[in-house]
Amino acid sequence: MTDPAPAAAPPAGEAPSKNALKKAQKEKEKAEKKAAAKARELELRQKQQAAASEDTSKDSYGELPLTGSKEFKPTNAARIDLEDIKKQEDKEITFRCWVENARPQGAKLAFLVLRQGLSTVQAVVAAGETISKQMVKFAQNLSTESTLVVTGTVKRAPEPVKGATIKDFEVHITKLFVEAKADVLPLQVDDAERPLPVEGAGEEEKASDGRPLVGLNTRLNNRTLDLRAKINHAIFVIKGGVCALFQEFLGQKGFTLVQTPKILGAASEGGANVFELNYFGKPAYLAQSPQFYKQMLICSRFQKVMEIGPVFRAENSNTARHLTEFTGLDLEMEFSEHYHEVMRVLEDLMLFIFRELNARYKKETDLVRSVYNVEDFKLPSSGNVPRIPFTEGIAMLRAAGEQLGDYDDLTTPQEKLLGKLVLEKYGSDFYVLDQFPLAIRPAYTMPSPHDPKLSNSYDMFMRGQEICSGAQRIHDAELLAEMMRKHDPPIDPNGAGTKDYVDSFRYGAPPHGGAGFGLERVVQFWLGLPNIRMCSLFPRDPQRVVP
Repeated sequence: MTDPAPAAAPPAGEAPSKNALKKAQKEKEKAEKKAAAKARELELRQKQQAAASEDTSKDSYGELPLTGSKEFKPTNAARIDLEDIKKQEDKEITFRCWVENARPQGAKLAFLVLRQGLSTVQAVVAAGETISKQMVKFAQNLSTESTLVVTGTVKRAPEPVKGATIKDFEVHITKLFVEAKADVLPLQVDDAERPLPVEGAGEEEKASDGRPLVGLNTRLNNRTLDLRAKINHAIFVIKGGVCALFQEFLGQKGFTLVQTPKILGAASEGGANVFELNYFGKPAYLAQSPQFYKQMLICSRFQKVMEIGPVFRAENSNTARHLTEFTGLDLEMEFSEHYHEVMRVLEDLMLFIFRELNARYKKETDLVRSVYNVEDFKLPSSGNVPRIPFTEGIAMLRAAGEQLGDYDDLTTPQEKLLGKLVLEKYGSDFYVLDQFPLAIRPAYTMPSPHDPKLSNSYDMFMRGQEICSGAQRIHDAELLAEMMRKHDPPIDPNGAGTKDYVDSFRYGAPPHGGAGFGLERVVQFWLGLPNIRMCSLFPRDPQRVVP
């Protein structure tokens, strides 16, 4: 930038005008200010350079370049799992983690709480011979949820650490690098660790510490942040565990894992609650269940089959236990003489899952239940699962003051009440209701030999809520076609979605039965959660199809 041109000199023999003198004075002052600013800038730069040269830790902290964006020579430093930290006392370790919080303690000290999985540890950054004040300041200003790579020495904590899951050890940091910096959060992960507000209370309800409780919609609208909460990680570890245990038990019993179609050419089960889609210019439907295909596989001489897969229900049910897309745990099997053989397999399956959840996933279960103050799930012993005839269940409800007919379906409040009555009488949170009225069961259900208005069908309950529906299936084509025509609403056994199914029984089908569990319900009621949406990673209901 060039200096301003000097003011024009007055003609010879004439004194400068007052205006010219003022202008010259202003320009002089302006030039002096500019020179002073340059001097200050130079001095500041020199100070910064001097400070940088004095930063003994300048190579031990900072922000890393975006991984993969630049040539990088791997350090090959072994990364450890924080769960193994007790084995590393007085050793230097390196691990990836993220910032749960950063707490300054003056200019020379910072305390961090770092998280990895369900584990958190306190970390200390203290100025000294190898740690500069600049590094301490950098640590103090780390944004919550930023991803770090940390190196430090494991030391026994002078006293138990209250704010971390690892109580007896802390990490004295020597290197601290940000791999991915987090922006300002629309939802604090700490808020997602708290219970949901009581239904109907809105988001004004507050926790015991006075902080507001964040409602489910806000959490689901920010689901990737919500899912970072330890409680949510625990829920989905348990959910995966239920699937693994389901396959483990049934695999040992000789069941074959299968995958049946989820796109159907017709609404095969006769209900209106199906999702229709455009399939290359023709209508198709999302499967309400794998039921027809499970039975067709039995007809194909697969003696025992199981499946874990999505189920779609176009029901406008905006309740705390309904989803339009959920995961079904399904099985179908031959039996020898009586459908109660199937029930016994189902009972032992669930007892195995419950007991192994207690054994293998106790930490996760205890974490979730502690937030919601839920009592332990009360289990019966094998062979002693309460099997209550539907008529007895009706009698128990009537004795408790409920008014209902002999063949009425139970409402949700009545199911919950019956669950309390069963718990009081049998000491079990898990039970079976057997011999349901035929009119409220699917058309393929075998009628009862004891009462033509009843059926060889059953439901299973946890904490008084249904998790499973099953039955003996009709395995004779003519009886099946007759029952389909009599069903309300009637189903055409020769229809596009049913003819292949009915015909499969014309070639010799063994007696068989099965059931379908709702995975999310099993998890919800095991943990005592208030809403099933908490058990679906990205839940789908009548109001929600994103994120």
